[in-house]
Amino acid sequence: MDSIYKFISLTLWGNLPSQLQKKVSSIYASIYNRPFTKYIIKPYCKLNQLDESYLSQFVSEKGHEGYNSFQDFFTRVYRSKPTISSPHIWPCEGLLCDYGQVGQLPTINIKGDTRNIKTIFGEAGSDIPDNYYFSNVFLHNNNYHRIHCPTDATVKLIEHIPGDLVLLRPWVYKSDPSLPAMRNERVNLTLVDQYNRNWFISIVGGPAVGTIQLCENIKPGAHISIGDELGKFLLGSTCCMGSPVPTEIAVGSTVFVAQKY
Repeated sequence: MDSIYKFISLTLWGNLPSQLQKKVSSIYASIYNRPFTKYIIKPYCKLNQLDESYLSQFVSEKGHEGYNSFQDFFTRVYRSKPTISSPHIWPCEGLLCDYGQVGQLPTINIKGDTRNIKTIFGEAGSDIPDNYYFSNVFLHNNNYHRIHCPTDATVKLIEHIPGDLVLLRPWVYKSDPSLPAMRNERVNLTLVDQYNRNWFISIVGGPAVGTIQLCENIKPGAHISIGDELGKFLLGSTCCMGSPVPTEIAVGSTVFVAQKY
């Protein structure tokens, strides 16, 4: 089954022009904005074992109880900002599918082009030291789909990188789970913490992701606190981070749990 998914994603879908991928994705995503899709939320939560104690933390971003559509469920927000007592946290909730020191991670072959993991972070990638820690977190459809600041910081750089929208699911790629993050459309941020250390965030889109939306206040020079929202996804997504401190056992994991793949 994995080989079929990979063939469909990389060989068939992956070779379509990017603009066509985006057009098809926008049509697909628009379905989830329809009111009738709210009726699949409850069975979907049951199927994915999302219990009431977990779901009760959230509310529609419009502030009303319940959700008007499946997309409304995807873009849910916390009722109240979680209490954070740690110096750093995961930027999101999801599945940790790739982790290690940057200098020790293998290169990845993309259509005959060998690339270092730093490529994901675009213009800022060359500034990432080899002793930094890289993590790739896959957000499944049932995860909370907002990205938060991992530490107190100032926004240094924002870069939008156009690209493809190939399948994100890490179990399709096995030995190279970060491959889609190297070729997909993404928004990269460089943050500077109070110790003048850079933190690198790459917010990666995928099929049916209509938009990666940064918050209005996220601009170069903006000061943001740990846990503040950076942006959100519409439907499935991946978030990569290059950090100066280990994050495999995050001291803030009670806020955003990154389960190991």
